[in-house]
Formats: sequence, structure tokens, C-alpha cells
Amino acid sequence: MFMNTLRVGIASYEKMKERTRAIARGDLKPSPRDPKIWFPSTERMARILSSKNRDLLEVIRRTSPQSLTELAVATGRKKSNLSRTIKTMQRYGLVQVTELSNGRLAPEVVYKRVELTMELGA
Repeated sequence: MFMNTLRVGIASYEKMKERTRAIARGDLKPSPRDPKIWFPSTERMARILSSKNRDLLEVIRRTSPQSLTELAVATGRKKSNLSRTIKTMQRYGLVQVTELSNGRLAPEVVYKRVELTMELGA
């Protein structure tokens, strides 16, 4: 279930609140090309999209694990660590987790690429 591109933006909490209020007032109409997910800093985005986490996304995409245990075996990472990472990635829209009939959680990569939008300067 791949979608092409997840558009992400970098903006302070104040800028995000200001944007949300402008949308609510009708002063701003979001474009389909606007970011869907916002990070409060480049550092936060870098933690979520670190090379280790991008490798994890590739393993998920390539192997389609049917449980976190299966993913732990494929990656050599601890299940508890994977669970936290997957939950964070899910919050940011990078993965979707499906509960299977046997109660297992199966992660799936949602997007093929991430596109970044951010203003340079204050």
C-alpha cells in the first residue's frame, strides 16, 4: 500500500499554531502540495529519519513482516525497542500498523519517499 510522497515541513510550535489558526479563520487555504506532517525541528526529523530508522523502513518494505517478533528477528533489534520506534513512525505517518486476526501487529511502510519543506532563517 505505497503512496508516493509524504510531504513534511519544519516549523516551530508557534509557527504551526499560527498556521492552524489561519486555516481555522479561513485566511489560509492549504494546498495539496503543503506538508501533511510537521516536525518542530530538523533535529527531531533527523532522529525519526536516521539512517538506522531508514534501514528499518527498508526491511519492513522488503520483508512485509507479519509481527514485531518477525521484524525483530529480521533486524536483530529488541522487540521493545522496535515497538517504540514503530509507534513513533506511526504517529508521523511513515508506517501503518495492522492488527491481524491472531492479535499480532504487522507494520507496513506507507510512503516511497519523503519530501521536506522548510524556511531558511528565523
